[in-house]
Amino acid sequence: MSGTATALADADKVDTRRFCGYPAFGAEPGGFTGWRFFQAYGLLEFRMNNLSSSEVAVVQGYLTTLRSLESGVPNSAANLDTESAAVWTHNPNEVRDRTSLFDDWRGRLCAFLGVPPGPGLSTGTIRVVV
Repeated sequence: MSGTATALADADKVDTRRFCGYPAFGAEPGGFTGWRFFQAYGLLEFRMNNLSSSEVAVVQGYLTTLRSLESGVPNSAANLDTESAAVWTHNPNEVRDRTSLFDDWRGRLCAFLGVPPGPGLSTGTIRVVV
Protein backbone atom coordinates (compact mmCIF):
# COMPACT_ATOMS: atom_id res chain seq x y z
CA MET A 1 0.00 0.00 0.00
CA SER A 2 1.74 3.18 -1.15
CA GLY A 3 -0.09 5.59 1.14
CA THR A 4 0.94 4.12 4.48
CA ALA A 5 3.51 5.88 6.63
CA THR A 6 6.97 4.36 6.46
CA ALA A 7 10.18 5.37 8.17
CA LEU A 8 13.53 5.36 6.43
CA ALA A 9 16.16 2.88 7.60
CA ASP A 10 18.58 4.32 10.17
CA ALA A 11 21.50 4.44 7.69
CA ASP A 12 19.29 6.30 5.20
CA LYS A 13 18.31 8.80 7.91
CA VAL A 14 21.98 9.43 8.69
CA ASP A 15 22.72 10.12 5.02
CA THR A 16 19.58 12.24 4.63
CA ARG A 17 20.66 14.42 7.57
CA ARG A 18 24.20 14.72 6.18
CA PHE A 19 23.09 15.53 2.65
CA CYS A 20 20.55 18.09 3.89
CA GLY A 21 23.32 19.76 5.91
CA TYR A 22 22.11 18.82 9.41
CA PRO A 23 24.33 17.56 12.23
CA ALA A 24 24.36 14.06 13.67
CA PHE A 25 21.28 13.13 15.69
CA GLY A 26 23.04 11.11 18.40
CA ALA A 27 21.89 8.00 20.22
CA GLU A 28 19.81 9.42 23.07
CA PRO A 29 17.98 12.68 23.80
CA GLY A 30 20.19 14.78 26.02
CA GLY A 31 17.82 17.38 27.41
CA PHE A 32 15.46 19.97 26.06
CA THR A 33 17.92 22.46 24.58
CA GLY A 34 20.40 22.52 21.75
CA TRP A 35 20.48 21.64 18.10
CA ARG A 36 17.97 18.77 18.42
CA PHE A 37 15.18 21.27 18.97
CA PHE A 38 15.61 23.67 16.08
CA GLN A 39 12.27 23.83 14.29
CA ALA A 40 13.74 22.89 10.90
CA TYR A 41 15.64 19.94 12.37
CA GLY A 42 12.47 18.68 14.07
CA LEU A 43 10.59 19.02 10.78
CA LEU A 44 13.25 16.94 9.02
CA GLU A 45 13.00 14.22 11.68
CA PHE A 46 9.21 14.24 11.47
CA ARG A 47 9.28 13.95 7.68
CA MET A 48 11.82 11.10 7.70
CA ASN A 49 9.71 9.18 10.22
CA ASN A 50 6.38 9.70 8.45
CA LEU A 51 7.02 9.26 4.72
CA SER A 52 4.69 7.18 2.59
CA SER A 53 6.27 4.14 0.97
CA SER A 54 6.25 6.00 -2.37
CA GLU A 55 8.05 8.95 -0.78
CA VAL A 56 10.62 6.62 0.81
CA ALA A 57 11.35 5.28 -2.68
CA VAL A 58 11.90 8.83 -3.98
CA VAL A 59 14.23 9.69 -1.07
CA GLN A 60 16.17 6.47 -1.63
CA GLY A 61 16.58 7.48 -5.28
CA TYR A 62 18.00 10.83 -4.18
CA LEU A 63 20.32 9.06 -1.74
CA THR A 64 21.64 6.75 -4.46
CA THR A 65 22.42 9.73 -6.69
CA LEU A 66 23.93 11.76 -3.85
CA ARG A 67 26.18 8.93 -2.66
CA SER A 68 27.55 8.62 -6.18
CA LEU A 69 28.05 12.38 -6.57
CA GLU A 70 29.69 12.61 -3.14
CA SER A 71 32.26 9.95 -4.00
CA GLY A 72 33.04 11.71 -7.29
CA VAL A 73 34.38 14.81 -5.53
CA PRO A 74 37.34 13.16 -3.75
CA ASN A 75 37.86 10.76 -6.67
CA SER A 76 38.53 13.77 -8.91
CA ALA A 77 41.70 14.37 -6.85
CA ALA A 78 43.37 11.73 -9.03
CA ASN A 79 43.29 14.22 -11.90
CA LEU A 80 44.65 17.25 -10.04
CA ASP A 81 48.26 16.58 -10.96
CA THR A 82 47.68 16.23 -14.73
CA GLU A 83 46.64 19.09 -16.99
CA SER A 84 46.64 17.08 -20.21
CA ALA A 85 47.59 13.63 -21.48
CA ALA A 86 47.48 12.73 -25.18
CA VAL A 87 44.08 14.07 -26.33
CA TRP A 88 42.64 14.31 -22.81
CA THR A 89 42.69 17.75 -21.16
CA HIS A 90 41.89 18.18 -17.49
CA ASN A 91 39.00 20.40 -16.47
CA PRO A 92 40.69 22.83 -14.06
CA ASN A 93 37.30 23.42 -12.41
CA GLU A 94 36.44 19.74 -11.96
CA VAL A 95 36.34 19.73 -8.16
CA ARG A 96 34.32 22.96 -8.07
CA ASP A 97 31.93 21.68 -10.75
CA ARG A 98 31.44 18.34 -9.00
CA THR A 99 30.90 20.04 -5.65
CA SER A 100 28.39 22.43 -7.20
CA LEU A 101 26.46 19.55 -8.80
CA PHE A 102 26.53 17.63 -5.51
CA ASP A 103 25.25 20.67 -3.58
CA ASP A 104 22.53 21.24 -6.18
CA TRP A 105 21.23 17.70 -5.65
CA ARG A 106 21.47 18.16 -1.89
CA GLY A 107 19.23 21.20 -2.25
CA ARG A 108 16.78 19.19 -4.36
CA LEU A 109 16.50 16.61 -1.56
CA CYS A 110 15.82 19.42 0.94
CA ALA A 111 13.15 20.83 -1.37
CA PHE A 112 11.48 17.43 -1.78
CA LEU A 113 11.39 16.97 1.99
CA GLY A 114 10.18 20.55 2.49
CA VAL A 115 13.00 21.57 4.83
CA PRO A 116 15.47 24.43 4.57
CA PRO A 117 19.09 23.45 3.87
CA GLY A 118 20.93 22.96 7.15
CA PRO A 119 24.04 24.77 8.33
CA GLY A 120 26.32 22.12 6.79
CA LEU A 121 25.07 22.86 3.29
CA SER A 122 26.84 25.73 1.56
CA THR A 123 23.47 27.38 0.90
CA GLY A 124 22.28 26.78 4.47
CA THR A 125 19.71 29.22 5.80
CA ILE A 126 19.88 28.41 9.51
CA ARG A 127 21.91 31.00 11.38
CA VAL A 128 22.79 31.40 15.04
CA VAL A 129 22.30 34.97 16.21
CA VAL A 130 23.89 36.10 19.47
